[in-house]
Amino acid sequence: MKYEVVMGLEVHTELATKSKLFCSCSAEFGGQANENVCPACAGMPGMLPNANKRAIELGIAAGIITNSRITPTISFDKKNYFYPDLPTGYQITQLFAPICKDGYVDIETADGGRRIGLTQIHLEQDAGKLVHSYDLSLVDYNRAGVPLIEIVSKPDFRSAEEVVAYLEKLRQILSFAGVSDCRMQEGSMRCDVNLSVREAGSDVLGVRTEMKNMNSLKAIVRAIEYESQRHIDALETGSEILIQETRRWDDNKGVSYSMRDKEEAADYRYFPDPDILPIDISDEWIAAVKSTLPESAGDKFARITGQLGISEYDAGIITASRKLSDIFDKLTQKGLPPKDVVSWIVTELLSMDTQENKSNDDIDIDCDKFADLLLLVERKEINRNTAKKILSLIYNQNIDPIDYVAQNNLGMVSDTGLLEGIVSEVLAENPSSVEQFLAGNEKVSGFLMGKAMAKTAGKADPAAVRMILMEALGRL
Repeated sequence: MKYEVVMGLEVHTELATKSKLFCSCSAEFGGQANENVCPACAGMPGMLPNANKRAIELGIAAGIITNSRITPTISFDKKNYFYPDLPTGYQITQLFAPICKDGYVDIETADGGRRIGLTQIHLEQDAGKLVHSYDLSLVDYNRAGVPLIEIVSKPDFRSAEEVVAYLEKLRQILSFAGVSDCRMQEGSMRCDVNLSVREAGSDVLGVRTEMKNMNSLKAIVRAIEYESQRHIDALETGSEILIQETRRWDDNKGVSYSMRDKEEAADYRYFPDPDILPIDISDEWIAAVKSTLPESAGDKFARITGQLGISEYDAGIITASRKLSDIFDKLTQKGLPPKDVVSWIVTELLSMDTQENKSNDDIDIDCDKFADLLLLVERKEINRNTAKKILSLIYNQNIDPIDYVAQNNLGMVSDTGLLEGIVSEVLAENPSSVEQFLAGNEKVSGFLMGKAMAKTAGKADPAAVRMILMEALGRL
């Protein structure tokens, strides 16, 4: 019997605000435990929430870029449950009037294009973080109150490939719009996967399970594959193990395990938050937010392929990452040729750091120094091989390329008389290679070229050396 996997996603993304959703505490990642906590986000009695206008504007931006309908009047609600990382005993979220509804995101997979429908996008505050150590658990409330959007999709996914394509597309459009940095490894983008399996051709959904807080694409793929097979095995054996429940994925063991029965809205006893008045979102406000949105990844892709002649492959790499896109913009603004810039980013810069679980958005390099290096190459003051070594030093040690070239005498050797003498020496020292070349083995010229470059410690102009070498061989 054939089966069909049906999935919907709930993606939680931290908004790129400086302060928390309902207080002025810093929302910055990476502080000391409980460093950014005040009586309001610690849940002390008598402290009233004050909505962060910037968070609402980023929620509007998320709605615009996901083709969603912005709700004219939004409100906030209390979602009641007890857990140690939730200091108030409830989470301020949106149920009755979320900020966005009825959007969609278009994705591309090997099977073609798909449109993934969105039920809603709502604003809510994050909970704290539990740190488990041996026989005790500690709570860090720095994250408590950090503003999130939760993007709730329709059950439109049928494969792990579609899920990955959707998450990559969300990460791209949200980061380009400045809504979030979407760093999954830091927890600023997390995903809950709701999964069920049914007979192929059926329109009846199977028993749904939810896997919580997935924060890497690799883990999400493994979890979907495991959970899908678990459902199929249960259906084929007639087992009754399938119940609607919330499960946690253990990526080290490669298995999911039950956490609790799956809650419904009634279990949380939602009710409107009486301390936060409804907020009107006018057409003028939406237009003002839209006018501040930067160039989208799709628009940039079309521009740099159509106007600048960048290949679709390279443009896809550049526009897949907000960081790479920003580096490209900064370098081309220095007057450097776009195709050369792309070559250096795609071929050289991306090889600088190959650590596992690092994304291109983690790349950190001084673009002014990077530009100075490329200008040295363009002006033929150093050759590319020398520049590649210096790029590594800029990336890892943040050296100044101009000072480094001067201090280490790395300027490119272009003296024709000097190079002619070096080529003559190489030909005299390697008579057998010369004979092979004259006998028709032209590949040996590469060996002779390497010998000539070595005599200049790699500082010679490769084009000049090759021209002088081929002229000398031609005279023979």
